Amino acid sequence: MTAAMDLDQRQLTRAEQVEHLRRKIAAVSGKAGLGRSGAAPSADPLPTSESLLPVPETHAELLSKPLPRGTVAVVSGARSLPLSLVAAVTADGGHAAIVGQRDVGLLAAVEMGADLSRIAVIPEPGADPVEVAAVLMDGMDLVVLGLGGRTVPATRARAVVARARQKGCTLLVTDGDWQGASARLEARVCGYEIAGPARPGFGRIGKVRLTMRAMGRAGLATVAQ
Repeated sequence: MTAAMDLDQRQLTRAEQVEHLRRKIAAVSGKAGLGRSGAAPSADPLPTSESLLPVPETHAELLSKPLPRGTVAVVSGARSLPLSLVAAVTADGGHAAIVGQRDVGLLAAVEMGADLSRIAVIPEPGADPVEVAAVLMDGMDLVVLGLGGRTVPATRARAVVARARQKGCTLLVTDGDWQGASARLEARVCGYEIAGPARPGFGRIGKVRLTMRAMGRAGLATVAQ
């Protein structure tokens, strides 16, 4: 079952919040404080296949290269893009957390192939969602962080980027800005495909077509579908 975590600022001090999250991570993924595979961290570099996030099949042509693990990317536009990455990571056996998004579409994620037992949802992260995301990196392969319109300055961002790199956890930032992000992805809906009988004003959306623009040091190209 999806783990939902709410942090009540009135009842928990900051130290208690951190400890609360660490216990939840251990319960969800069983690997808090450990490496990605559950073993002690190694100084040897990961094989290329393990150093990149899984790519959703639906967006394989949009992403010329997968996102590297341990990086920070800013995502804007269509929310199906971060959800599809959550689905790909959890379907591949990894763990993901979604922070600061009250109306996250978990049903859509399931339809994309997500494993809900591997997703932690923290809709109310309190006054410092960036710190919550940083703590979650201990046990997650991917953290999606909704900033609620905030901008994270470079001085704060550098410490979190270093932690992401150390833990091998990729951070996707939405609804805000992260100075010094290694990649910026913008996805826009450019069309729909209707499943079932085609009648004006009726039908079920079977597929969403996206146009994506990707920039940054991660070596991603601008492509469209």
